[in-house]
Amino acid sequence: MDRLVRRKRLVRRRGDGVKVSESDLRLEDGRTLHVYDTGGDGPVVLWHHGTPNTGAPPAPLFAAAEALGVRWISYDRPGYGGSSPLPDRTVASAATDVRAVTDALAVGRFTVLGHSGGGPHALACAALLGDRVLGAATVAGLAPYDAEGLDWYAGMVPSSAASLRAAAEGRAAKEAYEAGAAYDPDMFTDADHEALASTWSWFDEVVGPALEGGPDAPITDDLAYVAPWGFDPATITAPLLLLHGEEDRIAPAAHSRWLAEHCPTAELRLRPGAGHISVLEAGAEALEWLAARKG
Repeated sequence: MDRLVRRKRLVRRRGDGVKVSESDLRLEDGRTLHVYDTGGDGPVVLWHHGTPNTGAPPAPLFAAAEALGVRWISYDRPGYGGSSPLPDRTVASAATDVRAVTDALAVGRFTVLGHSGGGPHALACAALLGDRVLGAATVAGLAPYDAEGLDWYAGMVPSSAASLRAAAEGRAAKEAYEAGAAYDPDMFTDADHEALASTWSWFDEVVGPALEGGPDAPITDDLAYVAPWGFDPATITAPLLLLHGEEDRIAPAAHSRWLAEHCPTAELRLRPGAGHISVLEAGAEALEWLAARKG
């Protein structure tokens, strides 16, 4: 059976006194998931990280979480950080891994929060884990690639659209694209750049380590986003919050608008002037919403 095999260390994050324990969960299939847990007996929020990040929970939201009594749980998605690769994973695969993580930590019911590429993975848990998921929130998330009536690439900065179009052509095309790709600062708005230079400079702590293992994990993420997800978001019965910046150039707000129109339990909150990162300034709002979901 799955088991936590090694308690690594207690890590203080950002000098705020919050301790995050890290451990490795050995799965029955031989894989390892690297798990993060702030502990406590408050409401559990399971964080789904974006692409390319490792899974450490978002330190800029620790103060808001502490005020709400929230316990963070998260993990490195397969191929990132300390988690084993899973080359053919789909978005739906996240539900299987989250079930293993929460079972190992003896957590019965919880909420999920995903930013950017973590959004689809949070939706997978809400759709596939039944009443274990009390509520789900996505911030700057994507809609399914096969979303009927949605021009999926419309509003994306050209570099982001080109990257995902390459993924839609298959792994070889995506690998070739990434071999020559360069960072495009235009993917972020002025507000995003300001957030990255201040509160959300935290991303420096999770992007660099995510890329240390090479490009395979983010490539696998992108392949999953443009393939069938393995579930229908319209089947989600838990309360769903969709938070999105209206100026997002990476995952345009039209994606959350589409989800809001097709998911019966969804509530859409658009942030004027916010982009892909600066929308996280409203992250405490999403946490408060999640903490109010009761079993």
